[in-house]
Amino acid sequence: MSSERPSCKGKNLILLLLLIVLPVILFAGYSRPEASAAVQSKTGLQASQSAPAAVICAYVNGKSLSIRPEKNSSAEAFIEALRKSDITVEMHDYGNFEKVGPLGRTLPRNDERITTEPGDVILYQGDQITIYYDVNSWSFTRLGKVQQLSQDELKEILGKGYVTVTFSLKQR
Repeated sequence: MSSERPSCKGKNLILLLLLIVLPVILFAGYSRPEASAAVQSKTGLQASQSAPAAVICAYVNGKSLSIRPEKNSSAEAFIEALRKSDITVEMHDYGNFEKVGPLGRTLPRNDERITTEPGDVILYQGDQITIYYDVNSWSFTRLGKVQQLSQDELKEILGKGYVTVTFSLKQR
């Protein structure tokens, strides 16, 4: 009968692995305060204070549409323009799926191939704004989405033909 004892090499290897793995596990979620401060100073935001969520409003035919902005540089530029003043756009039907009109300024484009849905607010060619009441596929930049309206309600509010839409900004 031979009795084998674990070798010192095996014990040392296990101990070495524990010494390497344990600190990695313990400090994996640790974030250095000075690193967080550097990020905060670059963004201008403290962890306890974040920019208030903007809501874009579109006033059309006596109704107010609430639009949730997208998170992209185009929507941010649109919101910045709205902080300075309201933007009024004469819009008309195009293709029986959208209202479109000149924005009166150029915004940065973040075009991607998408299929729109009713309620999508889209930047087209950097200087046209559209409100979709049906579907279409093309390369567009999303600016936002009309909230809490069905396709039929949206079509009724937008009406047929030309319409004046005033985009404004309100803070929640």
